[in-house]
Amino acid sequence: MRAVLVTKAGGADVLQLEDRATPEPGPGEVLVDLTAAGVNFMDIYAREGRPPYGRETPFVLGSEGAGTVAALGSGVSGLSVGDTVAWTGVPGSYAEQVVVPADKAVPVPPGVDPMVAAAVMLQGCTAHYLASSTFAVTEDDVAVVHAAAGGVGLLLTQIVRLRGGVVVATTSGGEKAELAARAGAQHVAGYDDYRDVVREVSGGAGAHVVYDGVGHATFETSLGVLRRRGLLVLYGAASGPVPPFDLQRLSSVGSLFVTRPTLGDYIATRDELVGRTDELFGWIRDGRLDVRVGGTYALADAGKAHEDLAGRRTTGKLLLVP
Repeated sequence: MRAVLVTKAGGADVLQLEDRATPEPGPGEVLVDLTAAGVNFMDIYAREGRPPYGRETPFVLGSEGAGTVAALGSGVSGLSVGDTVAWTGVPGSYAEQVVVPADKAVPVPPGVDPMVAAAVMLQGCTAHYLASSTFAVTEDDVAVVHAAAGGVGLLLTQIVRLRGGVVVATTSGGEKAELAARAGAQHVAGYDDYRDVVREVSGGAGAHVVYDGVGHATFETSLGVLRRRGLLVLYGAASGPVPPFDLQRLSSVGSLFVTRPTLGDYIATRDELVGRTDELFGWIRDGRLDVRVGGTYALADAGKAHEDLAGRRTTGKLLLVP
């Protein structure tokens, strides 16, 4: 089989497509023929060797995908050869065949395209936990969604709307603003004027929650648009990490809350993982959640996919296909 390896920490040029022996599934594992693998910022961080994502080289990159079960390891129940499954958090997913722990292999129901399933696992589960668990959006809650035209942003906007919330979406304008509006955002603004929009929409009270995957560039303004006892959910750092922060400040600006969640803690059990994906796949099947695939690339072009993602030249989700 062919797989994309990180030969050493560095730029996109360190990615090499190589032939490797087909792996064998061990106890509690399944071997999957890949349909598509998701491309994520964490893959770029792993390629660059950034802690905690970097690993000893060489290694097969990737952590998310979907495909068809080709073989079962011992002790696996509830799955059969030929089943379509999807996963996230499985190292080595940039490969034609992937060994997946059975407890991370989620059945993809009829009516859901496996390509879409591959595209929604990491970002969809992230958007799901952000809007339903970290801050459980209810009717008329005002939610700021930063980078609303990105992979998580488009899904998060839709899920906040499904839960009855009011979305103030931020984008850099142009096509991205149009995408956020088509995803259901009632208000779309730029990063320089969204504070005025929040003030108007909330009657001066401020947002109930800000979902911030941008980090350094937006952290201060995100705090500034929250209402008393509002919550800033910092789930990413696309513009760089937030500098050290004095918690005492929170008491002087409205007893605010700040949290830094991560997906692993919200799909820590099989039941929680399947509960989230069941709802996501149900929305997709019913046409209530649109998953935008922004581009597909051959495995051999993984480096180009990384460059396009890092260069902000894409919207929605990027996929690698065998």
